[in-house]
Amino acid sequence: MAQKMALGFYSTDPSRHTLAEDSQGLICGALISALGFYLLNRVGLLTGGTAGVAFLLHYAFNISFGLLFFIVNLPFYWLSFKRLGFAFTAKTFIAIGLVSIMTELEQRYLLIGYLHPFWGALMGGLLLGFGLLALYRHRASLGGVGILAIYVQERFGIQAGLIQLAFDACVMAAAFLLLEPGIVLWSIVGAVVLNLFLAINHRSDRYIVVR
Repeated sequence: MAQKMALGFYSTDPSRHTLAEDSQGLICGALISALGFYLLNRVGLLTGGTAGVAFLLHYAFNISFGLLFFIVNLPFYWLSFKRLGFAFTAKTFIAIGLVSIMTELEQRYLLIGYLHPFWGALMGGLLLGFGLLALYRHRASLGGVGILAIYVQERFGIQAGLIQLAFDACVMAAAFLLLEPGIVLWSIVGAVVLNLFLAINHRSDRYIVVR
């Protein structure tokens, strides 16, 4: 059945999106998420998921975060394709690519003279929450750990939430080996802000949730 559009832009069916709607959703979600990553990076913080791994490698080896974020997610795309389908995988690939590029561009066009770690954690977490909500609404995501967690749950019966929590705990534990304890604690604050925001504002029965 043909998808009806209003004003040639948005779908009259609330359960479906036009190409234009998906495009603006992915771009806006990626832009907001990239800004959240930029604020965290500006004060040396990190977060959970594959982004947390990219941050750790970035701080340890001084390699571009955007490049690392793109590379770290590569192993999960096949699993995403098998479990969640081509459309979700393709849009997630695009979103991650956009974030990787935008985080590099922001360093050239956005300069912040001073940012307190608390404010970086708070605003970074909130911006990532807003960005992820936009991406979830358009059936996309920013990471592969959630996909792996779903696979482990289906294969071995271990709850996906516990897998995600254990992975994030490992990321934060590894951070204590590279970063000052205070920085890691502020990072945990940012991660809590992000997850509380998503828990309050996101319904998993309405949108796909994979971080």
